[in-house]
Amino acid sequence: MKQILLVARKEMRSFFDQPTAYVLAVAFLGLSLYLTFRSLYATSTATLRPLFDLLPWLFVVFIPAVAMKSLAEERRSRTMEWLVAQPLTETEIVLGKFLGVWAFVGVTLAGTLPAAVGVLAASEADPGIMVAQYAGAALLAAQMIAIGLWASATTTNQITAFILGAFTCFALVLAGTPVVQIGLPGTIGGWVAQLAVIGHFENIARGVIDLRDLLYFASTAGLFLLLATAMLSRNRLSPVGAAFRRLRIGVGVIAATVLLANLAGGRLRGRLDLTRDDLFTLSQGSRDILGELDDVVNLRLFVSDDLPPAVQLLIRDVRDLVADLAGASNGMLAAEELNPDKDEDAAEEASSLGISPIEFNVLRDDELQVKRGYFGLAVTYADEQDVTPVVSRVDDLEFRLVSAIAKMTADRQPTVAFMSGFGAKEAFHYRAFRESIADRYHVVTLDVANDSAGVLRPDSVDVLVVAAPTTPVSPDAAEAVGAYLDAGGTAFFLMERHAIDPQNPVSMPVQTGLEGILADRGVEAAGELVFDLASSQHVSVGRSGFFDVIRPYPLWPIAFRGEDHPTNRGLDNLTFGWVAPFAWPDSAAGIVSLWTTTEAGGTRPAGGLIDPSMDLGASEEELGVRSLAVAVEAGDSAGAAGGRIVAVGDADFLEDRFAQANSQNLIFAANAIDWLAQEEALIAIRSKDRTPPALAFESEFGKTALKWGMLAGMPLLFVAVGFVRVTGRAGRAERRWKEAEAAGREGAES
Repeated sequence: MKQILLVARKEMRSFFDQPTAYVLAVAFLGLSLYLTFRSLYATSTATLRPLFDLLPWLFVVFIPAVAMKSLAEERRSRTMEWLVAQPLTETEIVLGKFLGVWAFVGVTLAGTLPAAVGVLAASEADPGIMVAQYAGAALLAAQMIAIGLWASATTTNQITAFILGAFTCFALVLAGTPVVQIGLPGTIGGWVAQLAVIGHFENIARGVIDLRDLLYFASTAGLFLLLATAMLSRNRLSPVGAAFRRLRIGVGVIAATVLLANLAGGRLRGRLDLTRDDLFTLSQGSRDILGELDDVVNLRLFVSDDLPPAVQLLIRDVRDLVADLAGASNGMLAAEELNPDKDEDAAEEASSLGISPIEFNVLRDDELQVKRGYFGLAVTYADEQDVTPVVSRVDDLEFRLVSAIAKMTADRQPTVAFMSGFGAKEAFHYRAFRESIADRYHVVTLDVANDSAGVLRPDSVDVLVVAAPTTPVSPDAAEAVGAYLDAGGTAFFLMERHAIDPQNPVSMPVQTGLEGILADRGVEAAGELVFDLASSQHVSVGRSGFFDVIRPYPLWPIAFRGEDHPTNRGLDNLTFGWVAPFAWPDSAAGIVSLWTTTEAGGTRPAGGLIDPSMDLGASEEELGVRSLAVAVEAGDSAGAAGGRIVAVGDADFLEDRFAQANSQNLIFAANAIDWLAQEEALIAIRSKDRTPPALAFESEFGKTALKWGMLAGMPLLFVAVGFVRVTGRAGRAERRWKEAEAAGREGAES
């Protein structure tokens, strides 16, 4: 090991003493950071996926260029013979060179770390995902460095080594893209996809270190390092000798073993989930629900063999999830995988369940042809069934399957009642929200004004939803709602304190009649409009010439999670439109702030213009954190008895236009219903939202400093270090020579 480290240290020093290495590092950092920040700031999304999506394509050029001289130059200058004459083996030389190049690439990649730190500081981004992304980058670099060393070992010409290495890396990356996959037969395409870089790297970049991906990168890197060692070893062996034949046979056997291991390793299971909320690990809520099953539930997965390679990663995730669910059920979930293409009974069963084959294109005989295949799921219990005809996504599949099982095996279905009258919105106004809860709750409309005493009781209504009344709720209705809450009922208040004039960009104040109910429980529902100068939605404000003009709209704030609570568990941000704030005394108990603005939040009086282009004119003293949604527990500081309340200062956030723009709006609302109904087992499952959080800077200075500090600062830092190292090379060599002479004289004297 000592010899390997000596070679690695020498290789590392050679990079930092040559201007070419700094040119490559600066070019890599400049291009990657420019493209990353262009996407990062354009979308205001706190994720480094733009960088890591580009990384395989950048590494295709960068790493072969770095590795091309490592062995080729040694052979060209005939210093390889001198190295082999030392107490060094070819294996030690190759491993030392590998570690030296890997360290240099790691230092270059570390130049992007300040961007990751800046994104984490300005958002609720998941650090675990970033750790996994850098781990994946290190594995990808190791694989491509091994390829570059193999290419460098095959020739004495650096340019030839670069072309061979870049071509091989490019082929492995390109093999996983749709443009290649569409032209391959299904089975062969699946094999090629398993040997391609993209699928394995993207899986790690999600935040999961999977055993199959580790096997792929470790085995392919090891294979090319072995090939590089073999290329050096053959130079001292006779082509007709037995040792040379054994070398060829051994390399061939190992190469075939690596190939077969990666093709057959798809069934291996084992992963390390680095995400903050364990997004790819079975939730405790799922384990609780499945562990309590007292009768057998059937789950059937219908999968064809020749599905497009583009969905192979999805198929792998679905198989893993099904296996995890079955393992958590103590044998009560009977999971079975069927192939309708090979089993007529399976095809008939799929058809009876409503699962039809999907069509997809393949390229055959120089033309696009249509093929058919199955990829669906069905959960059945007694006479009930829940069917997913086509599995198109897996991020919400755990919730859909477990909630279906919970519904089928439940003794009763809870009731969610939307209060009608007083201009309040009913369930049909919130299509997506209604659909998100309808599978587990009985959704009804309740006329409290005309029959409050008979229908509004905790034993008949599990959750009362009062959505945006535009005229004040009558005293009788308010009294009925208050009595319901005092008796242990629960309510979801969507309070729209402003009406928007459809003809003019003007808001008008609204009294809902719910303010007194909240005041009795210690919460003041103010009537102002909240804005946030640091975190808001972007909207179109019209056209200027040929272009649409997009700008931030502070009156549509992007709110961030307040205090930890089951309703906001695992969520990062919500998008509101013309929202009102809540306030309460510091001494109040049982009140939780669920969603807040940034420190740049403020309020403006009810009424007035709401045009996106207007200047809000807020001073620093007027800005601060504003609470936009609250949860109220029973037994608060006001001494009121009763059940739970969740109140939101906006009813627009659940309309389809907002829910489609930010799926976390729906997740929060559904979580609120579960918490109010005390059906909390599914909250942790539903809250597995994989959407990156918003990127919000407290000041424009911070935003600009991060961007230009990275785009200019990091490349200039490498330039400065390179200038010092390269210009001081002669002085360091002279010092080392003098030290060697002094050591020699001391040895002679002794």
